Amino acid sequence: MARLIGIDIPNNKQIAFSLRYIYGIGMTRAYEICAKAQVEPTKRTAKLDEKELAALREVIMKEGYVLEGDLRRENSMNIKRLMEINSYRGIRHRRGLPTRGQRTKTNARTRKGPRKTVANKKVETK
Repeated sequence: MARLIGIDIPNNKQIAFSLRYIYGIGMTRAYEICAKAQVEPTKRTAKLDEKELAALREVIMKEGYVLEGDLRRENSMNIKRLMEINSYRGIRHRRGLPTRGQRTKTNARTRKGPRKTVANKKVETK
């Protein structure tokens, strides 16, 4: 397995897809990195030589992308800031509800978690 910035990327995939295993690198940025490093994006990771891997590392470090731990930390700090200033989005984060205007009467199960059934009282009939 090839290693870039401390992350193992899969050998059996094309380099453009392998780069996406690094948190913070998506499709566009992966192709951009390949172009700047002058590496063919369709080439398999296992077939890359040490020179090409070094070029990829160089581009990732030199461009100053915010990746992995730094990006995760930045995202969590942004959410904490929203919660501290008691913004609407921060309150939604605190309560575990959708933050971007989705309906919650139905659906929203991903954010709200599994349903919690509330028992009903039986009504006596005479």
